Amino acid sequence: MHKLRYKLVFSVLLVILCVLAALAFVIGQIYENYYMNHVKERIEKETHLAAYMLEEEPLSRERAQTLAEKISNKLEARVTIMFPDGEVIGESATDPEMMDNHLGRPEIQDLLVGDEGTEIRFSHTVQDELLYYAVEIREHNDVAGYVRLGLSTSDIHGMSRTIWTIIFVCFTIAFFVMVYITYRIADQMIRPVENATNVAIELAEGNFKARTYESKHDEIGLLTKSINVLAYNLEQLTRRHQVQKEHMETLIENMGSGLLLIGMRGDISLINRTCDEIFGERTDVWLNELYYDVIKHKELIRVIQNIFITEQKQSKQVSFPVLYEMRHFDVHGAPIISNHGRLKGIALVLHDITELKKLEQIRKDFVANVSHELKTPVTSIKGFTETLLDGAMESEELRIKFLNIINKESDRLQRLIHDLLELSRIEKDVFQLHWQDVDLNSIIDDVAQLLREKAKEKEIDLQFVSEQHCEFEGDPERIKQIIINLIHNAITYTPNGGSINVKVNRTEEAVELRVSDTGVGISQDVLPRIFERFYRVDPARSRHSGGTGLGLAIVKHLVEAHEGKINVESELGKGTTFSIIFNRKRE
Repeated sequence: MHKLRYKLVFSVLLVILCVLAALAFVIGQIYENYYMNHVKERIEKETHLAAYMLEEEPLSRERAQTLAEKISNKLEARVTIMFPDGEVIGESATDPEMMDNHLGRPEIQDLLVGDEGTEIRFSHTVQDELLYYAVEIREHNDVAGYVRLGLSTSDIHGMSRTIWTIIFVCFTIAFFVMVYITYRIADQMIRPVENATNVAIELAEGNFKARTYESKHDEIGLLTKSINVLAYNLEQLTRRHQVQKEHMETLIENMGSGLLLIGMRGDISLINRTCDEIFGERTDVWLNELYYDVIKHKELIRVIQNIFITEQKQSKQVSFPVLYEMRHFDVHGAPIISNHGRLKGIALVLHDITELKKLEQIRKDFVANVSHELKTPVTSIKGFTETLLDGAMESEELRIKFLNIINKESDRLQRLIHDLLELSRIEKDVFQLHWQDVDLNSIIDDVAQLLREKAKEKEIDLQFVSEQHCEFEGDPERIKQIIINLIHNAITYTPNGGSINVKVNRTEEAVELRVSDTGVGISQDVLPRIFERFYRVDPARSRHSGGTGLGLAIVKHLVEAHEGKINVESELGKGTTFSIIFNRKRE
């Protein structure tokens, strides 16, 4: 309806604009021509008057120059007097002796062929555009010379601009007045129809509460009243159906499982929003499409086909990749049978059990890893103990050696149990940090003193660089635990003669801790797994050094508890850099 309003207004205004533009052009041309003719008549009369004055006495140079200057002052025009051969003998604009012969001037040539001697051109003498008019000076019916008046056209152009400006302003005002009047009239005519149309559109879209303004008792008034009655009746008829529909839609859209209804021809007639997450794409575009054209997973298609063929319920676990991740689903399908026993379609429900599968796998891996990690020290302790009991304890050298090994394995077993308990405590919901102001430089100094001897044993250069005073909110004991684990790992995986650099940077909002080493490095394919429990880049080296495989897992959990971020950069054979960013203020 807005298009109709604007189309009507635009059409009327376009006609008005064309009429006004044509009228303005005609009036402007009339006024401009009238003023130009008036100026030409004036210069014609003034030129004839000058010629009449010059005809009173014979032409001479002195008299011609004097009269040229007098006439120029009176008429405010350029005056040129010349002999019949074109020689200038009087000139008001400059010295006549410096003037060229004027016989070839267009206005003089026009006189020679019997035409009116008038011309408009630019004058280099006065550096202005002039309107020239020339007439003959007669003496006893013979041509005694020519007199020419030149009038500047700047006044003509100025008057022309004034005329066009006045016409433009007047017609512009008139146009905007007509725009306003036309729009008001069109608005009064179209608004009732527009309101009725909008209400009809809303009714077609299902908004039965819409009502239109009932205007006067004319044809449009009867239309608006009928639309309101129709809207009221439709509202009453559809209220209950709408409530039931909203309840059903809310249930379908917010259920935790994916739901598909497939018609008997294989077209998808209903699909809920949960399917977007299940299939990793927008599934609302699947509506009215054939299921085997949009579903890309063969196992799921096979389940649907079995239900169509057997017309029996089906339950099955299927797995398929979603956004580069393998997901697992419980699929339950059932046929939709009409009252006459005919198949009308099928209903398919998909429940995501990926997290349950992951938890089950994590539990299995954890049990296997813990069993494996505990088995090694326990086997060593049991084996050496049995060896001692079998007689080796009689030898002092063997007894001391085996007891040292048992002691070492006991320490390793103790560290493993301690790390497991520590990790379990950190992962609990009740775990809390003791927040306070932390001086990061002071903690790093303490850790460096603690581990410097271990670094010296491998001739590793341990350097700490900080140019700023770095304080932030955190738990100092836990921060110390993070730094100990990172530097200890760096020492463990750095060959003899290497170097470890600990650097601290501070910004207005955060503190960054970087621990870099020149160690063996980590390949890119295993880099994402280094924070997993019991994962070791080099298992043999880690066990030989007494590592439990839980240190980086503890570091990651403690960093996240501090609302920080940890990042790893590594290149195989060149070294590793751990970067941790702590917020200076607790969020």
